[in-house]
This record gives sequence, C-alpha cells and structure tokens, in this order.
Amino acid sequence: MTRSTPSAAVPAGPKEAPLDHAALLAALGQLVEPLARLAVSQGLPYATVEELLKQAFVTSAKAAQPASAGTRLVSRVSAATGLNRRDVTRLMQQSEGGEHPPKRRSPATEVFTRWLSDPSLQSPSGEPLALRRQGEAPSFESLARSVTHDVHPRSLLDELCRLGLAEADAQGDRVHLLRDRFVPQGDSERMLGFLGSNVGDHLRAAVANVLSHSAPPHLEQAVFADGLSLSSLDSVQATMRTHWKSLLSSTVPQLQALIERDQAEASEVPADQRVRIGLYMYTESMPSAPPAPADGRPPAPRGARSRKVSP
Repeated sequence: MTRSTPSAAVPAGPKEAPLDHAALLAALGQLVEPLARLAVSQGLPYATVEELLKQAFVTSAKAAQPASAGTRLVSRVSAATGLNRRDVTRLMQQSEGGEHPPKRRSPATEVFTRWLSDPSLQSPSGEPLALRRQGEAPSFESLARSVTHDVHPRSLLDELCRLGLAEADAQGDRVHLLRDRFVPQGDSERMLGFLGSNVGDHLRAAVANVLSHSAPPHLEQAVFADGLSLSSLDSVQATMRTHWKSLLSSTVPQLQALIERDQAEASEVPADQRVRIGLYMYTESMPSAPPAPADGRPPAPRGARSRKVSP
C-alpha cells in the first residue's frame, strides 16, 4: 500500500506553542549534514559558512522585529540571535550596503594558490614545478609551512590529493599539481545554481508549513520505503522519470498560458507571484544490521525484517 500525507504543521504560532527544541535540533542536523559534506568536498572552510549563517540569522531576526523597534533594533536582533551587538551592527551594515561576507580560503586552497602564483615555484615557462615532499625550499613542506603552522604539511597534501588538485608520485618523494584552477569538475556553476534554487524553495515550503498557524500553505509531500533491491530501485527510477515527463508536459503549457493571461490583465491584477514545482527522489543503502531487541534476544535475520511503505 502506498500513501502520502502533507507535511506536519504546527497549528499555533511560536508564541502559543513553541517547537520542541530537541526535535528541532534533530531536524536541523539532517539539513546541515549534506551542506557540510558539500562544503568539505570543495575545500570551503567552516569560517566562511559560519559567516553566511550569521548573516542569515541577522536578516531573519531583523525581519521579525516590529517597525517601532527604532534605535533598539540592534539590541533586539542581538537578543534574538545570541550574536553580540558588534557582530549584528557589522552584518546589518554589510546587508544594507549590498556587501557579501568575505571569502576565506582554507589552508589547502591557500597552498594551492601560492604554488600556482609564486615565481620561485615555477619553471622558466611559467609552469608549476613538481616539488620534493620534504626538505628545504623549494619543497612542498616549505610551501605548506609558509602558509600555516597550524596544520601539518602531510595533512595539507592529503587534502589537496582528496580534492584532486595534486598527487604524490609512486615513491612519495615528489608532489605534482594536477590542475591550474580550483574549480569542481563539470558545469559546477549551473549545478550549484539549481541546488540553491531547488533545495532552497523546497526548504522554504517545508518551513512555512511547520510555522503555519492553519493548514499547510504549500504542497510538500513524500513517500518512502525500505527493503528494496537495486533492481527494484531501477524500476522506481524509471517510473519517476515517466511521472516527471508527464508533469512537465502538463504544467509548462498551463503556466505559459497563465503568464500570458496575467500579463494581459496586469492593469487589474498584479502579476507579482512566482512558483517552483519539483519532483525529487533519493536512495541509499539501509543499515547493514538491525539493532538487537531490548529483551536480549538475537536480532532477526535480514530476511525477516519488516518491509514497509510509509508517508
């Protein structure tokens, strides 16, 4: 049996029925884990992401304050976010001035950039030299030490290799650069744009539903199942692609017709709304073994595990 229900919504606003903080933190943990994985995979340091989070907190807290806050706005935002007044003032000024948080490079990307730009580490033709792993300059060890003493050169080399920017030869005594730009493979700009737009709107819909005082205002549903084989997932993938093609072929003409109608009636009805309609599917391996029952009995064999489809 397959069922689907709307996302749960809190019937009353935060002042009347605050969300359970333990449940809230558990939900946030599931949201930030893939973001952290993305940042780490691309060498984006924590400090840069932390600055973005601070700015988002200040922006949200400022929007939640009444217009009468006046000169107390900074204090009220500080109280709402837990950030000190100096940080709040700085971030508000950046926001009002259209400034973006400063980009901070990780030590590994600093090493990569210096290797590319330092003339002493280049051949006469301007190509980056292969470096001895250890020893006096020019070597990778001396290059790493020139950037930071807080991270061991071997750890920085491992990070550059993990990011696909460098490699050590078979003997491990020389290190080579593999690329001349710190850019992820593929059409990264377009893919990241879709990630921000699609996941951002999906998350906005889910958050609005949770904070709604009445019925959830946005359609945000899902169904999940476990106990499937890889071949079964292939079948589900094919079904979902078919559904997406059907959704696309039916909604695009409708949306285009509505846009043209609203443009024709713009003088009577403001056409100031936007919509994003999506479909997603995610799969992963289940845990290798079920937890042991509380009564001390051995866990059930894999074949005896319950298989279910749930909203």
